[in-house]
Amino acid sequence: MKKIGFLSFGHWANHPAYSTKTAGDTLLQSIDLAVAAEEIGIDGAYFRVHHFAKQLASPFPLLSAIGAKTSKIEIGTGVIDMRYENPLYMVEEAGAADLISEGRLQLGISRGSPEQVIDGWRHFGYKPAEGETDADMGRIKGLEFLENLKGVGFAQPNPNPMFPNPPGLLRLEPFSEGLRDRIWWGAASNATAVWAAENGMNLQSSTLKFDESGKPFHIQQAEQIRLFKEAWKKAGHQREPRVSVSRSIFALINDQDRYYFGRDGKSTDQIGILEMDRRAIFGRSYAAEPDQLIKELAQDEAIQEADTILLTIPNTLGVDYNVHVLSSILNHVAPGLGWR
Repeated sequence: MKKIGFLSFGHWANHPAYSTKTAGDTLLQSIDLAVAAEEIGIDGAYFRVHHFAKQLASPFPLLSAIGAKTSKIEIGTGVIDMRYENPLYMVEEAGAADLISEGRLQLGISRGSPEQVIDGWRHFGYKPAEGETDADMGRIKGLEFLENLKGVGFAQPNPNPMFPNPPGLLRLEPFSEGLRDRIWWGAASNATAVWAAENGMNLQSSTLKFDESGKPFHIQQAEQIRLFKEAWKKAGHQREPRVSVSRSIFALINDQDRYYFGRDGKSTDQIGILEMDRRAIFGRSYAAEPDQLIKELAQDEAIQEADTILLTIPNTLGVDYNVHVLSSILNHVAPGLGWR
């Protein structure tokens, strides 16, 4: 059994072929898609966060709105770039969104990826401390966020407050019990996957990672997941971790599917440079008739290692078509793979 979610990058542009011509279109359609996805049996609605781009950027209003209009579906991110965040304010926002959704938040965070502008986090008022990199800053903020999700008081109360205080040090409010266990780290390397396990975070592994062995993408990703699980066990955490992998998967059911994605069936892994001349490997897309798709996906080692599959969707094609894309996987592919 696998949990199956969708992952939307939330693109919009004033393009004649797009159903999402404005930011408002994307936000409102994201809510509608999450509601419809819950109705057809999808397990999770996840959203990418990108700053300085015509994509989704401020996740908590969207997650809260979805939480208020749904009752079962998990609601998450993949991922929030911690270099841009105030960890304490984020604790309050996350706590509120989780309470609105009654404990369904699954937050993916990370140190971030190359962005649209140079050092965009500086425009938000942040910079690394002396001797640190921006990646260090992102990880440090991630740990501060995690620490304050425990709900332990740390702030000295005012002796003359506007409202009476409980005894002892004060914590951030609103506090949501259990949210600390539903934080995921987006890891692009084996080392950061191990680090995430050591710090008690679930693992999100996307459609790209640093090329650390020259092997096919799905094999490298499976090895990353196994290292994560070994580190988790060694750390002695008391709960079972979760692992998600992202994939672009399209079942070719009708002529419209073939028109949009028929050529993706010939997709292969790609090699590129992600940052600082560091070699990265990008996983292939899957697009085929359902029977062929089942055969190909059964050979993907990383999918076998994960408990959650996040299907990247073409959000610009509108709610109805994306419901069709997700339904096609649920009805024609998932049963043949034992995901349902």
